[in-house]
Amino acid sequence: MKLTFKFLSVFLILLAFSCGEKEEKEKIKLTDTNKEVQKKTVEEAVSTTAEVDNMDNKGVGPITSLSIEPGINQEMASRGQELFKNLCSACHKMDKKFVGPAVAGVTERRSPEWIMNMILNPEQMIKEDPIAKKLLVESNMAVMANQNLSEEEARAILEYFRKYDQEN
Repeated sequence: MKLTFKFLSVFLILLAFSCGEKEEKEKIKLTDTNKEVQKKTVEEAVSTTAEVDNMDNKGVGPITSLSIEPGINQEMASRGQELFKNLCSACHKMDKKFVGPAVAGVTERRSPEWIMNMILNPEQMIKEDPIAKKLLVESNMAVMANQNLSEEEARAILEYFRKYDQEN
């Protein structure tokens, strides 16, 4: 009886160790795969961004063209500032890189359509737009959250960016 108990104990211990190694191997494989995906994304971003003129790129999403009046709509900019403060400022600062890139000057670097598509459609932008891919890499793979804003709300945030860039 004691001998059977010893054999059973040894068998169970060996079984437990063999299962643990399998999990560790699976973790290693997943980690390696993530690194490969990140490396591929970095390489794609670097190679394709050089080919794109930032102001001609409208991005990927619902906004294909946008008509903007020359002056700033103060009411819309104020609403955009409040939305930015409540929804975006956890990751973005105006004058410095934080989790995401600095926003100051964005209206001079990107087309209005691109900015709105990035706000409205960040998942698809990160997958398909070369500039968004590059920004993802520069932000240490921190993916921009989709805040599910309406086009009017995104337009208000764009107006806030325009006002900020015009004043600074």
